[in-house]
Amino acid sequence: MTLLHDLIDSAAHRAPEAPAVTTSRESLTHGELAVASRTAARWLRTLGARRGERVVVVAPSVVEVAVVVYAASRIGAPFALLHEQTRGRALAHVLDDAEPVLLLADDEDARRLAAERGITAARLSDVPRGTGPDPSPGRPGPAVDETGTDTPLPVDPVCLIYTSGTTAAPKAVVSTHQQALFAVHAIQGELKYRPDDVVYSPLPLSFDYGLYQVFLGALSGAAVRLGLPAEVGAALLRNIEAAGATVLASVPAVAETLAKLVRRSPEHGLRLRLLTNTGAAMPPQPLAVLRAAVPGLRVQLMFGLTECKRAAINPPDADLEHPGSCGRALPGTEIYAAGPGGERLPPGEIGELVVRGPHVMAGYWRRPELTAQRFPRRDGLFPELRTGDHGWLDEHGFVHFAGRRDDIYKERGFRVSATEVEAAARRVEGVEQAAVLPPAEGSPAILVVVSDRGPADVLDAMREEIEEFKVPGRCVPLSALPLTRNGKVDRKALAQEVASLV
Repeated sequence: MTLLHDLIDSAAHRAPEAPAVTTSRESLTHGELAVASRTAARWLRTLGARRGERVVVVAPSVVEVAVVVYAASRIGAPFALLHEQTRGRALAHVLDDAEPVLLLADDEDARRLAAERGITAARLSDVPRGTGPDPSPGRPGPAVDETGTDTPLPVDPVCLIYTSGTTAAPKAVVSTHQQALFAVHAIQGELKYRPDDVVYSPLPLSFDYGLYQVFLGALSGAAVRLGLPAEVGAALLRNIEAAGATVLASVPAVAETLAKLVRRSPEHGLRLRLLTNTGAAMPPQPLAVLRAAVPGLRVQLMFGLTECKRAAINPPDADLEHPGSCGRALPGTEIYAAGPGGERLPPGEIGELVVRGPHVMAGYWRRPELTAQRFPRRDGLFPELRTGDHGWLDEHGFVHFAGRRDDIYKERGFRVSATEVEAAARRVEGVEQAAVLPPAEGSPAILVVVSDRGPADVLDAMREEIEEFKVPGRCVPLSALPLTRNGKVDRKALAQEVASLV
């Protein structure tokens, strides 16, 4: 395999009738998805898409997105997937930054915004599916024969994934075909999805972890059930059961919700054999609940960034033998902790985590200064990605996450990690969720919790977990923590909500 769409062509050759992607309303087999993507590739070309020209898609997790992704790959047009709620200024920024030739969205305002910029816009629901058998199952047909355009190369960009910082406008991570394929094969080599698996993914396809479930499904032959935002709350357990899911692609908020629902429904019908996690450090409490409730459930925790997809993956249940670890470097890649001068640190010493390997991104779209900052030097064939995350490696090569560069703050003259404080709070009995807001304008750090215990009681209990100077000066209870579209704690919204309570 050399191009991204080879994944679905090979899957169609092996098992054309097996389900590839499904939702609560429809399903496409591997064979149908291959046919649809070939038909859609020709359609994209009639709308002006060409090799190297960007295609932006604003959509929820629907099967048409998978069709367009493989179709764009066939004609060499890099795609950028945006969350369905991306509108207004945020969408305008992407359109101005990516300068696409085509926008696909069912939202009328999004299409109007594109038209104002002279960008062709079409409805995603109008993407043609095609009918009949795949004319060339299992043989990746050259794009020039199907669309009249040049065949993309493995080193060509295949996608732009927009990722936000804490203050700056979203920036696009550029990945090539060969980088994406290396990552898919390396991840599958560790997770080992099976052809008879049903992977339930409640994560948006605009989130690279959600998108890669589609690719992993094609490589392994597994069916991928695309969840929607409305399915992640109280209905999560019911929807996982209804899908017959055997694998759950999770982030901490999803695992915590499922654990809460399982405690309320001990007679559940979960068939899960594997739970994976990335996006943020997974607290041990929900995993303990799920392991007790689902006999045979295995857990694989991961560490990754959009800039390299996955960097490390734990072997099954390695978090029990190596508490706090988030995995070892993917085969064919390397992770090390670097000191202030970029020197490699020995096991046990905390430094900035650096990743090397064929999966590391090509760079940031139109951000040469930022690209140079994250890639200060090259070592051999592969660039070194300075992740901005701090952690350490143990003597067995397991990565332990300590926090992001902006996760470290000073409290009473001491350096404190918000990640460590949040983990300590979650260990307090009765605390379901926790997040820390660093000190600001002379005020101490604030611990925000979802708990049935009083604020003073929570802080007192934390003094048994961490040093006194690390315990925040204030605790604020909320009924729920606000989340981003990718299921992470929305720190900005959280700060605004806490400020409104003062």
